[in-house]
Amino acid sequence: MNILVTGGAGFIGSAVVRHIIQNTTHHVLNLDKLTYAGNLESLVSVANNERYQFSQTDICDRVALDQIFQEFQPDLVMHLAAESHVDRSITGSQDFIETNIIGTYQLLEATRFYWNALEESKKATFRFHHISTDEVYGDLEGTEDLFTETTPYAPSSPYSASKASSDHLVRAWHRTYGLPVVLTNCSNNYGPFHFPEKLIPLIILNALAGKALPVYGNGEQIRDWLYVEDHARALYKVVTEAKIGETYNIGGHNEQKNIDVVKSICTLLEELAPNKPAGVEHYQDLITYVKDRPGHDLRYAIDASKIEKDLGWVPLESFETGLRKTVQWYLENTQWIENVQSGDYKNWLTQQYQAEQ
Repeated sequence: MNILVTGGAGFIGSAVVRHIIQNTTHHVLNLDKLTYAGNLESLVSVANNERYQFSQTDICDRVALDQIFQEFQPDLVMHLAAESHVDRSITGSQDFIETNIIGTYQLLEATRFYWNALEESKKATFRFHHISTDEVYGDLEGTEDLFTETTPYAPSSPYSASKASSDHLVRAWHRTYGLPVVLTNCSNNYGPFHFPEKLIPLIILNALAGKALPVYGNGEQIRDWLYVEDHARALYKVVTEAKIGETYNIGGHNEQKNIDVVKSICTLLEELAPNKPAGVEHYQDLITYVKDRPGHDLRYAIDASKIEKDLGWVPLESFETGLRKTVQWYLENTQWIENVQSGDYKNWLTQQYQAEQ
């Protein structure tokens, strides 16, 4: 099959592209605008494969999308292109509205136009897979509650509101126009090739540099952590096996408090990187509590029983095994890290994480 992956140079998107190229015989067209978080170096392992190609394209560009659909003739579309960092959405929401809402609309329309013209046999097997987040559900009050596929939407941030909007658009295009769609909502991803603005890579790299390890508020926020390669396997299963119109929650069964994640990284670094920066006796000494972000959700947790029951998917990595692999990867891939840390990125981090005075 021909699989069009939007956002394939991003963290999750690149894992999906690598998974498909390395484990199937399908062809992949990676469509990515290459914003600050898009990194083609994450795809070096597949870049020269004859079944892989790349197009630097903005999903808001309808003319370019129409041309790509006609030339590539996709059998499946996996839509991962999105602005995804909550903190950035708070300080600059416009990009999130344009990419996540307008971009999804343009992609849906380009897909609908292409799909309507297909012969019936191709039409019947075509799928549009929209990849979303558990943050559309807001947060959970009780310690035992879990997000299910029928949990009402209650987004808290500009980011999650924009993703909720895109989810609604996809479902509307299915109901109104008959577009064959499937949707997934995932928990927090982590693993190799993660852009260092997110919690786990930020903590690893700051610790290795002897910098403060910023923890929002009291660090008691709870997240369900999903190893990115487990997620890539799940997404491929959904797009190739799920029934049209279905939604699946994908989680790692790994609920952790943010502060415990930070301490676990410090413990691993004590073992794997014992030669600390000058002046640092213990990595945990670098933990610095900073002012909490506005509207910070307290707890996310996913009930992933539906995807296990319907499609037989379960995560292979526990949080302990996945985190060890992740820390090890960052220790072994210093060139990737150096290349990704641009001046603009470091300036933004300085502005974002100011220790509470």
